[in-house]
Amino acid sequence: MKDLIKRGIKNLKHLPGVYLMHDADDIIIYIGKAKDLAKRVSQYFLRPQSGRVARMVFEVAYFETIITNNEKEASILELHLFQTHYPKYNVLLKDDSHYPYIAVKKEGYPFLQIKRHTKDKKYDYFGPYPKSTYAYQTIDILNKLFPLRKCKRLPKTPCLYYHLDQC
Repeated sequence: MKDLIKRGIKNLKHLPGVYLMHDADDIIIYIGKAKDLAKRVSQYFLRPQSGRVARMVFEVAYFETIITNNEKEASILELHLFQTHYPKYNVLLKDDSHYPYIAVKKEGYPFLQIKRHTKDKKYDYFGPYPKSTYAYQTIDILNKLFPLRKCKRLPKTPCLYYHLDQC
């Protein structure tokens, strides 16, 4: 095991966060998140690995960690870092077709929806979100701040949301 990695493992904290694996050319080759950085990162180097993970561990020259306040923050940071660096070993995040996006209709009344693809040109897309609950929570916050329409089809008479001053 490389000296930088040995020292890094000794200095790991038992806190939530994100870890970045670098190769010898200082390129980020993998980004991950953990509830407990010390347990998760040390698993890569202290346990035998096979296949793709073994190849990745062989290429790692050093790693760095970013401590976050909680798992949710770590998930969001991981996704942001992934979209910035696009590491070669992050296979699960490369196909973002199953990740939820918030879609806002471009024409007519603005209407917020969750969609798992970005093909429809009638919408502006925001995301992807690492979990659908984060997208739904964001929509709840936006609906509280901006009373947007919630009905897919406009009813002939005012809906309940209208009477509650929520649309």
